[in-house]
Formats: sequence, structure tokens, C-alpha cells
Amino acid sequence: MKHTRLATAISGISVLGLTLTACGSGEPESAGAFPSEPIQVIVGFAAGGGTDLGARQLMPLVEKELGDGAEIQVVNEPGAGGWVAWEHVLSEDPDGYTLTYMNTPNLQSGYINPELGREKSIDDFTFLANQVTDPGAISIRNDEDRFTDLKSLIEYAKTHELTTTSTGVGSDDHISALQLNKELGTKFKIVHTEGASEGMSSFLGGHVDVLFNNVGEAFQPNDQGELKTVGVLAEERSEFLPDVPTVEESGFGPVHGSSSRGVGAPAGMPDDIKTKLSDAFRAAIESEEHKKVMDEQGLAINYQGPDDYKNLMLEEDKKIEGLKDLLGWS
Repeated sequence: MKHTRLATAISGISVLGLTLTACGSGEPESAGAFPSEPIQVIVGFAAGGGTDLGARQLMPLVEKELGDGAEIQVVNEPGAGGWVAWEHVLSEDPDGYTLTYMNTPNLQSGYINPELGREKSIDDFTFLANQVTDPGAISIRNDEDRFTDLKSLIEYAKTHELTTTSTGVGSDDHISALQLNKELGTKFKIVHTEGASEGMSSFLGGHVDVLFNNVGEAFQPNDQGELKTVGVLAEERSEFLPDVPTVEESGFGPVHGSSSRGVGAPAGMPDDIKTKLSDAFRAAIESEEHKKVMDEQGLAINYQGPDDYKNLMLEEDKKIEGLKDLLGWS
């Protein structure tokens, strides 16, 4: 990380001399020596959401796989649908010390939307591992008396404007609400937030009518009776919400939405460090300990290695390109 390198450079002549000798007089760090300082994983959404929870559950397991006292710090930098974090990460060196969670479709929306003028693409990133793919969900408050299930919610929303939550323009929540408006004639009005935790607070506080989020974020509140999840935006019911029907099961057409969340870095990472990191992520993600804690959080593991993860992202590019008209992006 640039700031860490600077701090090391000015720490003192004697320390600098020892550092240069130990590191081969300024030669790039090898995977054998990596990591020799803390790794930061930047999460582009507020603490408490599905991405943040998944990151904080996974990183201690990755630390174990890297060994030798490796330290990984999770840092939240919410804003601009994730792009405050991603712009920060892309400004850093691709040395393996600054990683980030990449969320679909927010990542793609940030450079495909022509109104933003952001000259970025998939090629600006290194792909390490996808961790989860989290289907969309729709929830209502327990004391809601205008509608009680997904069918009555949809019928009500056809003749009444209802506010809904979203984690940003072009997010899976945003797209799902727009798709329902287009295909079913509903009148959902989207209220954008900086993350799922903010949307949950707004919803539970009565500031918006309906909660559009993901299964991993709805799972525990639904189980604990804090809200009522009435629909999932997937082809099949979620194993974590087996009593909740899909949109199609409720008598409407197919409307699917999900967010894949994985770990990447700036493009140009040395192959040996990329391999060391991706191997550590694979072992951690596929471990029984990780599966157990993800099940407790309602997060569906979908491990994808570097090449498959990049292909997943390329497919998401195509999907968002095809939704430009729906999103009003000329």
C-alpha cells in the first residue's frame, strides 16, 4: 500500500538500511515473504450488511491459511454503490496488501452507466475468489395490514406507490424493483442507501414501506420474527427460507435477482502472490468451518476460482448491458 511504503521509507536511516538488506535492496516482495505486513480488505458498504458479515467471517480463516502471523483488516468505505471503495483500491499498488470485496451488479453498473463517465472495466481488476451468491428477497413489516404476502403486496403495489430500499443505482435490489414495475405494473419507488444495514434500519423504523434486500440479510431477522419475508427472487426457494415462495410460485412471471460477492484487487498483481492469495481463499472458503458459519448467516457459498470468477463477472457485464433501457441509460 502506498501509504505504508512511505511510512517505512521515512522511519529512519538505520531501519531503512536493514529493511533494504532484508528485502534484497528494494526488489519486489516474493510470495515466500508475503505477507510481511497487514493486508486490508476494503468493503464498499456499511458494517452489518451481508457483504460485511461474509468478509468478517471469512478473513480469520484466510489468515490461518496464509500462516506466519498473517493479519487481515476489514475496512468499511461505503458510498456511491461501492465505488468509493473500488476507486480507492484501484489507486493502490497491486502488491496484495489492498484487496476488496466486489459486488455484482454494483461493480458493473459503476462503469456501464454512461452518465457516470467512469473509464473502468473488468480488466482493471485481479480476481482471486468468489465467496457467495446471495439471492434477492422481499420483506414486509410484521404489523403491515395493507398486504400480508407477496401476492397481495404485488396487487396493492399496482394501484398504490410504495417506497422500497436499494443499495445503490444499478444494484440487484434496484434492478429487481424496476423489473417488477415493468413486468407487473407495480409502482415501487426506490430509495437508495449506502448499504443493506441502512436499508434495514430505515425499513424497521417505518421510513420505507417494503424491504428489498438479499436472503443473507433477511434470514436472521425473519427467523427472529423482526420482519416477514414474503418472496425470493430466484428460480427455486432458498434453503435458508424454505417456507418463502419465489415470485413465480406466487403466480407472477420470472423475476430473478442476486448479488455475487468475492475478493479482488487492482490488475497487475504478481503471479506468485496472486497464487498464494487465491489458494488461501479457496482453502478457507471450502473449509467446513466456513460452511458452518455461512449456514448460520444464511449465506450461500458459491466458490469460484480466479478464471471462473472472471467469467462470472464477464457474464454480469453482458446482463447489465442488456438492462440499459430498463435503467434509463441511453
